[in-house]
Amino acid sequence: MDTKSCLIIAGEKSGEDHALTFLPRLISENPQINFFGVGGERLEKLGVELIYHVRDFSGLGFTEVFTKIPFYYRAFDRLVEEVHKRQCKTAILIDFQTFNLKLAKKLESQGVKVLYYVAPQAWVWKPWRARVIQKCVHTLFTILPFEKEWFSKRGVTKIKSVIHPLMIEHGPKLLPMTKSLNTASRLNILLLPGSRNNEVSKLLPIFLDTKIILEKKYPHAKFGIVTSDSVNVENYQNMNTGKVDKVWNSDQLSEALEWADLSMAASGTVTLTTGLFQVPTVVCYQVSLLSQLIIKFLVPYKGPISLTNIVHGEMIFPELVQKQVNPENICLHLDKWIDNNNGDQLVKKLAQTKTLLTGDQIDIPDYMARVIND
Repeated sequence: MDTKSCLIIAGEKSGEDHALTFLPRLISENPQINFFGVGGERLEKLGVELIYHVRDFSGLGFTEVFTKIPFYYRAFDRLVEEVHKRQCKTAILIDFQTFNLKLAKKLESQGVKVLYYVAPQAWVWKPWRARVIQKCVHTLFTILPFEKEWFSKRGVTKIKSVIHPLMIEHGPKLLPMTKSLNTASRLNILLLPGSRNNEVSKLLPIFLDTKIILEKKYPHAKFGIVTSDSVNVENYQNMNTGKVDKVWNSDQLSEALEWADLSMAASGTVTLTTGLFQVPTVVCYQVSLLSQLIIKFLVPYKGPISLTNIVHGEMIFPELVQKQVNPENICLHLDKWIDNNNGDQLVKKLAQTKTLLTGDQIDIPDYMARVIND
C-alpha cells in the first residue's frame, strides 16, 4: 500500500480538541497515512509528527498575535517546505483562521487539497474570506447551524455541515433531561481561565480574588479549576491554585462540568461546553487596549461573543469584557443565580443547547480518508 503524507494544523488547544473527534479513527483505519504538523501531546500520542507544538502557536487578541508575527512567518515557510519535501498532497487545517487561510492559498497553488475543518468566522468580519475559501479549499466543514447557508449565499459550494465536534466528544455524557440546580444544599463553582498563557495570566488572578469573596458569602461553596497542558505550569504555581478544592486537566473537562453547578470562564469553545453540560457561566474576555480598539473600529460584528449565546441567538450567559472583568461584577451575576434561585430557568434553556448543534449525516474520517487516498 502506498504511503501518503498529510499535513494537519491544530494551532490552538480547541483545535486539537476538535481533531480528536475524527483523527483517532482516521489514523487507526489508514495506517498508510503519515500525519505531521502542529498540535499538542495528545496528537503526538496518536502518532502525529509535531513540527511545532500548539503551545508555541496560540495567541489571544491582535497585539498578542502581532508580537508573534516573525515566528508565524518562519513557521509558515517551514511547514510549506515540509509539504514540498514530503510530496504531501492533502492538508487538514483546523480553525486558526488568519494563519490557516494564508496557508490554504499557498498550498492550493502547489496542488495540495485543503480540508478546512471549523469554518473561519467570516460572518464576524472579513466576509470576503468566503471568496478565498471557494478558490482555495477542497471542502469546508461548518459546525454552527447557520454557517452553511451563510457561506453558500456568498458563493462557497464545497461545504459539509457537520455535527459540532463537542457533540461528538461529549454527547454520550450529556444528561438526557434538565439538570437539577439547588445551590442552597450544594454549591460547586468551577474556574475555567483558558488555554493560552496570556489568557490565564490575566484571568486566573481575577477568578481567585472572586473565589475569596464568594467563600465569605457562601461557606458551603467548593471550588475547582481546569488546567491546560498548553499553558506553562508556572502560570498556575505562581497563583496558588492549590487553594482550590479540586483540580482537573483539560482531558477531564467533562468530569469537572458534571461536578460543577456554576462557572466563570474565559471566552472560547469552553463556553459552549458549559452550555451543553447545563452549567450557568459568567463569560469573561480580556485583551490588550490596542486589540480592543481594533475590534471596536474595524470589526463590524456587534453580536454576542460566547458560543452558547451565538447558538441560542440570545444573551443567556452574561458577557464581561475588558474592565468589566472584575471580582465584583462576576459575583454580581453569580449571586443572582445563587441567592434568587433563578438559575433554574437558565438551566432549562441550556438543556436545549444540544438540539441546536445538528449537521449533515457524514462520516468525517471516511470522507477525509477518501480525499487523502484519492
